[in-house]
Amino acid sequence: MEVKGARMTGGNRIMALLEVTNVKKIYSTRFGGNQVQALANVTFSVESGEFVAIMGESGSGKTTLLNILASLDRPTEGEVLLDGKSIVHLTEKEISAFRRNNLGFVFQDFNLLDTFSLRDNIYLPLVLAGEDYREMEQKIRPVAKALRITEILEKYPYEVSGGQKQRLCIARALLKKPKILILDDSTSAVDTKTDALIRKAFREEIPDTTKIIIAQRVASIEDADQIIVLDGGAVAGVGTSQELLKTNEIYREVYESQVRGGEENE
Repeated sequence: MEVKGARMTGGNRIMALLEVTNVKKIYSTRFGGNQVQALANVTFSVESGEFVAIMGESGSGKTTLLNILASLDRPTEGEVLLDGKSIVHLTEKEISAFRRNNLGFVFQDFNLLDTFSLRDNIYLPLVLAGEDYREMEQKIRPVAKALRITEILEKYPYEVSGGQKQRLCIARALLKKPKILILDDSTSAVDTKTDALIRKAFREEIPDTTKIIIAQRVASIEDADQIIVLDGGAVAGVGTSQELLKTNEIYREVYESQVRGGEENE
């Protein structure tokens, strides 16, 4: 009998942390006259601690899928299991608790408070969780150093660049040490050197956290444990970068256009 959400590893069955099965999402237009299918039978699984990337062209369903994984939206059909438990049919109160206890978010819009310093913006989720200020001080030092934001912590959001704001939001998520960290193209405003620093911080500061990221920059996801390629709302390929270069035309075209384009511009 096939066990739902399990993989075979060394002859043993290992339950996946996150299991997405036949997820479909259909939106109706404003007056209900037409329906648009954003996702079609999306199926994949994620192990604890994996680094997973979701990529595809604009309109391929990336953000819709991310919103469903973050419980910000519900699928029309299909199932999403976390630790073998469905998150699709939770009540609003249960969803709030689920997000608070399991998820960290870094979205493209920064959601920073302009009247708070960067330090206090980072501390805010920990303050709401009732953590001791002295413990927060201890936690922030290695993360700020890893992301190179130590010197700007006393500044305010309107005083720093978009890339610095993104690093701040990532620091805030790292301090929470969530079970799953969800990032919506969250390194788009940083240069490749800073992007590498962020990925290094992920490996060193939250090795046990599962990272799921939407990314357009191939360099940001080359070392992902698995890359999910979406096309027209469906999964067009799943694998590592090396595997997809051999088997998936969509990924190969994006990779070659970025890598060769970068070489030509050097």
